[in-house]
Amino acid sequence: MDYKRLGERIREERLRLHLTQAQLAESVDISDTYMGAIERGERSLTLDTLVRLVNRLGVTVDYLLADFVSDSDSNIMEQFKQIIDNQPMERKQMAINVLRTIFAYFDTEGA
Repeated sequence: MDYKRLGERIREERLRLHLTQAQLAESVDISDTYMGAIERGERSLTLDTLVRLVNRLGVTVDYLLADFVSDSDSNIMEQFKQIIDNQPMERKQMAINVLRTIFAYFDTEGA
């Protein structure tokens, strides 16, 4: 398990929600120091703490652990879902249009 990458993903989600380490730590009932160590990949976390974190961050465990789980269509789709879930409909439509453009480019380039 790459705890550094897990901590980076937790930090990314915390920043996405505009939370400080202290705010997130308080909301999941851990110390600020422990929260910082988790984000730096210096400490592992219990399953209980991981569940409280994903609930507070509004993501799933598999999203946080995506780097450690083998890729499959369902995992890829879940990652897409996690990225767009909390976005406004207008941004979701823009993301779909960007994907269509990318895949159309691949089709014309034979990639």
